[in-house]
Amino acid sequence: MPDNVQREIIVEQAHELFLANGYGGTTMDHIAASCRVSKRTLYRLFPGKLDLFAAIIDKNRQRMLLLPGNYDDMPLDEALETIFRVEIDPEDNRKRQALIRLVIIETRQYPELRTTARKYGAIPSRLELAAWFDRQCARGRMVIDDTEAAAQMLLDMVFGAIAAKATGGDLDWPGEDDREGYIKRCIQVFLHGVQKRDGVPA
Repeated sequence: MPDNVQREIIVEQAHELFLANGYGGTTMDHIAASCRVSKRTLYRLFPGKLDLFAAIIDKNRQRMLLLPGNYDDMPLDEALETIFRVEIDPEDNRKRQALIRLVIIETRQYPELRTTARKYGAIPSRLELAAWFDRQCARGRMVIDDTEAAAQMLLDMVFGAIAAKATGGDLDWPGEDDREGYIKRCIQVFLHGVQKRDGVPA
């Protein structure tokens, strides 16, 4: 089996084991046995469990934000609704919330996971969204003085609430039936501050 195929299988299985048993409750022995590969092969492809966690975060980044993508000719609100996956499939949404829950819960006990989640998830997502904002500014569709800061603000607006919901927080966040409406409202609140208006110079 080619290494790239074997990597995909291992990452997917490790993801399921982390969700079921937690990061701390899953060993490389468990992963090797579940994937039916030798420990030698597993360690050759992934030197440690943290490398597997990084691969899971990287693989699932588009489950959070659908970037990169060509949305430049869409209306801004529709483009952002697509990027933030407002119409996400229910099963994909369940997996997205489960991964968020895993990251939040496990980073409390294993601080190194926070750094890894930021390096392979949060930071690339912020930079990709900021790059898209940069293109819209260059095309005269947005006026933003700091696109990275703006990207972080919108990410916080949307995923701060999702994270609170995923971990059973006290936030009175709308139920699943209102999830789409909530994210759309976040986008509208954000756009009112950056969308170019007639008569306002870029």
